[in-house]
Amino acid sequence: MSPLRYELVATDGVARRGRLTTAHGAVETPAFMPVGTRAAVKSLSPDDLRDAGAQIILSNTYHLLVRPGPELVRELGGLHHFMGWDGPILTDSGGYQVFSLAKLRKLSEQGVTFRSPIDGATHELTPERVVEIQRALGVDIMHPLDECLAYPATREQTERSLGLTLRWAARSRAAQRAAGDGPALFGIVQGGFHEDLRARAAAETVALGFDGYAIGGMAVGEPKPLMRELTAAVAAALPAEQPRYLMGVGKPDDLVEAVASGVDMFDCVLPTRNARNGQAFTPDGPVTLKQARWARDPAPLQVDCPCYACRRFSRAYLRYLFMAEELLVYRLLSLHNLHFFLGLMAAMRAAIAERAFGPFRARFYERYGVSAQAEDARTESLP
Repeated sequence: MSPLRYELVATDGVARRGRLTTAHGAVETPAFMPVGTRAAVKSLSPDDLRDAGAQIILSNTYHLLVRPGPELVRELGGLHHFMGWDGPILTDSGGYQVFSLAKLRKLSEQGVTFRSPIDGATHELTPERVVEIQRALGVDIMHPLDECLAYPATREQTERSLGLTLRWAARSRAAQRAAGDGPALFGIVQGGFHEDLRARAAAETVALGFDGYAIGGMAVGEPKPLMRELTAAVAAALPAEQPRYLMGVGKPDDLVEAVASGVDMFDCVLPTRNARNGQAFTPDGPVTLKQARWARDPAPLQVDCPCYACRRFSRAYLRYLFMAEELLVYRLLSLHNLHFFLGLMAAMRAAIAERAFGPFRARFYERYGVSAQAEDARTESLP
């Protein structure tokens, strides 16, 4: 049995304010999880993450299997001790790598066989093995092996994929039960971009009785209105008394809309990935430092931001560091971006508690919306 508990603290319309309690502490929701794919959030320490307001982080089952291996992590005290993070940890299943590493894998009813991009070694992930790996890592929240489809996909492809994901989900749930007490296991709702298949996926996944539910297969190239429409539909179909997690979606406006649709948890690489590409997020929209207009700007990235980058340095200096390819800039921009994302979540939690989420949402778009859309058009191709 899992020690995970979810308490619904307040609502404002469909938006939810909750508390997720794990063996390694509580998480106030809505919550954003910094991504530490390989047991580290790029360029940042655990103390940096705590100072920025992080409550829970995400790591990746597949990448930790490839290196350093779950047996070594278990031998050294589990993932929390290994990486020096004492708060909750959620791991995804490796299912996204079924999508992102398509050229390096073979898919079957049994599971997925990958060829490591590091040393060419072969690794097999089955639903049972994925649960075993995550238990060895000692995380708080696990996920079952699933298949994430690219967009677009035909209905026939989506139905085949969904059937496989549901069968894998049943095997994963059985493996969790057989193993006894341990981490929570969230079910993943797939179903592509067909509303009836998403509804079927939600119903059949909930029937398996998971500890929480993730909405997978979003932000894979589909139009944003479609993503938001299906996210709202799936969230509404999930149990109100359990946590809801939207996987891999993280643009600030998408976070606000998903919270408005009743989602509780999020992760995305955007804060650190975009930092490495010289982009900072602010309440007035993103700032792309390679643009010449910041070369003589003495202002901080964000006047009211408490992060170290904003307290000490100007946009001009940060632009100089980025153009000179100084490593310090990646750390400073990552610090700032995580402060922004985690501050946004804290502001949404407060607004829901005060039953003022509607006015908050309107104010957010008054400042962020127009400039963000323009910046998205310029930076959509960031690697």
